[in-house]
Amino acid sequence: MSNYILPLMVLIIVVYGIIKKVDLYDVFLDGSKESFKMAYTIFPNLLAMIVSVNILVDSGILEFIINLLISSLKVPIEIISLAVMRPISGNATLALLNTIYTKYGVDNFYSLLGSTIQGCTDTTLYVIALYYGSIGIKNTRYALKVSLLADVVGITASILVCYFLFS
Repeated sequence: MSNYILPLMVLIIVVYGIIKKVDLYDVFLDGSKESFKMAYTIFPNLLAMIVSVNILVDSGILEFIINLLISSLKVPIEIISLAVMRPISGNATLALLNTIYTKYGVDNFYSLLGSTIQGCTDTTLYVIALYYGSIGIKNTRYALKVSLLADVVGITASILVCYFLFS
């Protein structure tokens, strides 16, 4: 069924365009031109965010924070890494979650905790850098503080709920 959804959607759009007597080719070209403008607007913000994340990781600050948390909490490094990286990068945390699944199995407490953290938090820095930057918002006011606080609350709630339900 999934192999037919995309072609079916395209067919529906084409039929709808024909019924409404829309020049589909010109509309498609206009949309393509607009996408290049959007990519041009977003690219500098995306590049700045990627460079910032690489500096954070390569400087050792992230490793220092993770080691500090490991010494105070009794959870594996993968869980702490996932919790620390989640506000920064969604793809990195998916890779970490996959590592947790591979190492502990999908039904293990740590896998359930990692999945819950993944679902209860967001890529805050990515969202603010990319979306705010792409529309030109320079002053984020309370958005960054509140979003990071929401991530901390999501991580804390994930830990409490998982310990309550699964241990």
